[in-house]
Amino acid sequence: MKLRFSPTSPFVRKVTVTLHETGLIGGVELVTTDVWDPATDIAKDNPVGKVPALVADDGTAYVESDMICAYLDSLHDGPTLIPAEGPARWRVLRLQALADGILDSAVDRVKETRRPEDKQWDGLHERRRAGIERTLDLLESEAGELGDSADAGTIALGCALGYLEFRFPDEDWRDGRPTLAAWYETFFARPSMRATVPQQP
Repeated sequence: MKLRFSPTSPFVRKVTVTLHETGLIGGVELVTTDVWDPATDIAKDNPVGKVPALVADDGTAYVESDMICAYLDSLHDGPTLIPAEGPARWRVLRLQALADGILDSAVDRVKETRRPEDKQWDGLHERRRAGIERTLDLLESEAGELGDSADAGTIALGCALGYLEFRFPDEDWRDGRPTLAAWYETFFARPSMRATVPQQP
């Protein structure tokens, strides 16, 4: 398999953490891809022009991090990261969606800061930041139920919190959220998280 990869993308990180947790990392070629490079060939693997994109051994390309993680979850023999049915399935998928919401909002903020200053919209920053704060407050109220296992939801949340640290180090998401912060410290100790810390190229 081949993974089109960016070392700073939190959505790519969700996939690489999943690869580590499922034991599949050794069978994947990581291809560093700058989707903003005019010469990039990302479109041959993802016509939308984004990473991550996973090319399976049969040549099929899978796009979007949640789909890729679900596909990878079907390839290993260990405990599944997405329960097949029942309340556990919806708990995991709900947490994954909340974490993805944080990531979408955070990435929007980063993109806005890369526009010329006179073209930036302060209203977007504040709207996205407020949404992140509300979601973090909700997760703080539920953090005692997260447990210490890795699944699609906790992986997404760990990557979301790590991305906030990476891109917004001056905005301490831990402030006022001791239970969520304690959970993150434990989850970040996993080898899969340590091995995938985002790095500036």
